[in-house]
Amino acid sequence: MNSYASTLSQHRASRLSTWVAAALMLPAGLCLLSHAHAQSIRPGYNRDVIYQVFVDRFFDGSTANNPSGDPLFDASGTNLQKYLGGDFQGLTAKMSYLQNMGVSAIWVTSPLDNRNLQALAGSVAPYHGYEMRDTLKPDEHFTTSSRSWQPFSDFVTAAHNAGIKVIVDFAPNHSNVRGSGDDGALYANGVLQATYSSNPGGFFQTGPNMGGAQWDSPYETQYYTIYDLSDLNQTNPTVDALLKGAVTNLQNLGVDGFRLDAAKHVNWGWQYSLANHIYSNQQSFVFGEWVADDSNNPLYKDLLKFTNKSGVAELNFPLFTTINSVFGQGGSFTALNSVLVQQQADFAYQNDLVNFVDNHDRKRFLTVDTSSSDRAHLHGALAFVLTARGIPCIYYGTEQYLEGGDDPDNRRRMPGFSETTTAFKLIKSLSTLRKNNEALAYGSIGERWMNSNTYIYERKFYGSVVVVAINKSGSAQSISGLVTSLPTGTYSDYLSGLVSGVSLTATGAVGGGYSTANFSLPANSVSVWQRDPATSSAQLGNVTPTAAQPGVKVVISGQGFGSAAGSVRFGATPASVLSWSDQQVVATVPSVGQGVSAVTVTRSGSTTPSNSFNFTVYQAKLIPVTFTVNNASPTNPGDHIYLTGNTVELGNWSTTTTGAVGAMLTTPTTYPNWWLTVSVPAGKTLQFKAIKITAGGAVTWENGSNHSYTVPASGVGNVNFNWQYLRSRGTERQEGRGAGAQPRRMICKCGKVRPLPLAPCP
Repeated sequence: MNSYASTLSQHRASRLSTWVAAALMLPAGLCLLSHAHAQSIRPGYNRDVIYQVFVDRFFDGSTANNPSGDPLFDASGTNLQKYLGGDFQGLTAKMSYLQNMGVSAIWVTSPLDNRNLQALAGSVAPYHGYEMRDTLKPDEHFTTSSRSWQPFSDFVTAAHNAGIKVIVDFAPNHSNVRGSGDDGALYANGVLQATYSSNPGGFFQTGPNMGGAQWDSPYETQYYTIYDLSDLNQTNPTVDALLKGAVTNLQNLGVDGFRLDAAKHVNWGWQYSLANHIYSNQQSFVFGEWVADDSNNPLYKDLLKFTNKSGVAELNFPLFTTINSVFGQGGSFTALNSVLVQQQADFAYQNDLVNFVDNHDRKRFLTVDTSSSDRAHLHGALAFVLTARGIPCIYYGTEQYLEGGDDPDNRRRMPGFSETTTAFKLIKSLSTLRKNNEALAYGSIGERWMNSNTYIYERKFYGSVVVVAINKSGSAQSISGLVTSLPTGTYSDYLSGLVSGVSLTATGAVGGGYSTANFSLPANSVSVWQRDPATSSAQLGNVTPTAAQPGVKVVISGQGFGSAAGSVRFGATPASVLSWSDQQVVATVPSVGQGVSAVTVTRSGSTTPSNSFNFTVYQAKLIPVTFTVNNASPTNPGDHIYLTGNTVELGNWSTTTTGAVGAMLTTPTTYPNWWLTVSVPAGKTLQFKAIKITAGGAVTWENGSNHSYTVPASGVGNVNFNWQYLRSRGTERQEGRGAGAQPRRMICKCGKVRPLPLAPCP
């Protein structure tokens, strides 16, 4: 053993106790901070407007962390591949700007320490924060040369004092570039855990870089490498603990939510346990990056299954792609409406999808739209994401009309902080409406009038209504026959003509709605009309998270809950209420059976519960377990092996592709063995089987008794089992429990009835 290997071995022997202690404690000097968590400031997350910031590109608040002579830093600020000086001190200095714009949540670059040494390929710096080097220390470029957490904590405190939640970009897929001088090294509070070259205990995945169709292949996208970044093996117990310790530490520092980088490329089953870990620690919001530009993407169904069940919401790439096409490239509003209709059917929690006009991985909108009306089209696109179903996210600088092509050109320095641009005023106005009118936070969405260039749609939540009319044409559009849910009366443009909006007059009831007088929408205009009456009945809008075990805190949002505490029930079981206001209740999941439970809120003094929200109850905190079935049933192209079992996490014996767990994974070198990581309840004994589902939907159960496995109380788990075949010399038939059921016994040719598993017939 060489000296490096010996040192690494010593580090590994003591690292668990070192980083666990660090993860559960605030770093030195922070124990006296008393900032409030933002959840206590404002209800839920669906009323929020998120602002995405590349910290290095926003504002330089401290020159002390701009090291002279550092090859990764550019003092002139012109080389977009290097650090330019922005920091958390700069964000703190500009907090009033964000507050004045109506921002209520800010998504920031990961504050964690990143690669320090140059990559072999050149002088590209990890200014973006996606090359983690230490799971518990902050990066010196964004804080101080001594890597103090104080500037970050000051930023969190300032944000919370301004009513703004803090969302951190977190990259659980990888550490730093494996071809760099840092060699993928990962530390925890300064203690070396592993390097890519040493790779102790399978710490890293060692697959090649992905390319071509591999980006949309279930196996390669999870197990191959992206851009030579050292791919972490989340099922390694040390890696699992390090990543969960990292988010715990950030939560201890006041972080309110996480955006999971490259969620599509992280072990899908493991992420259920990460989200559950986050929600178990503290009230939070988690969304991820799963790139699938439309429903034709090969992994679109996997995206639906993942986000509908994992507790991880997603950035809405299918809607983003269509927004760019419709607003920026002359596409038709019929295409946009079609996506909304499809997503209404596909996604279980549409109001949690995060919508955006542009971001750090795509060309900025004003570069995509090359027309003379590009700013007018941007105003229409911004108005749409700020009022459509889902949570709007604004990329820094869009309100200042920042342009930019492909990476890194789309990551230019913030050009200024004017509060007089039309875009800034539009975001501010609609942010206020989003906070005040529940239709935007929780309401349905439906088309009311449409052609290629004009779109009028309605958001509705009980009596709260918002109607939006966008004309992206260069000429006026006459509107007749419009029917909305706005009662008889005249409604002024909520935006007060900011984007050439006009008033609307509802003339009388007709066919379940109210007709309107004929009117004209000016060219390149946005009109917003709204109604938000007071209510004395409980109206439940959303529950965050959407799945958890008994004892976890949940945020129940809506309106009309009343000022005095009433009651919350999961099915028929009352929940313990921790706080109560007219728009938000915080309660703990009660001890109820595993599976889907209907959450309701009842006002004090009332016997009438609110509408219900389907919440998935786990038996216990989730633990990632890798299941491997050996010698599975032979498959043809299009056939897949799935798991099903006796818990909601295993599908409750479902035999459908959407209900059972999987599909499991295999490769040409591992076939006919298949594996899958599944997050299952800690300490519980599972009953399960593998099944084959053919391309046509036919189901084949493995034979024999159910497999049994007791999940470990913590850490990670592994279970290997063999597919159970019939072994006999004669013809046998199965006696099962009905269509799709697993067999209980066999009746052999010899006439003997025997329980499974079988030995050969006599």
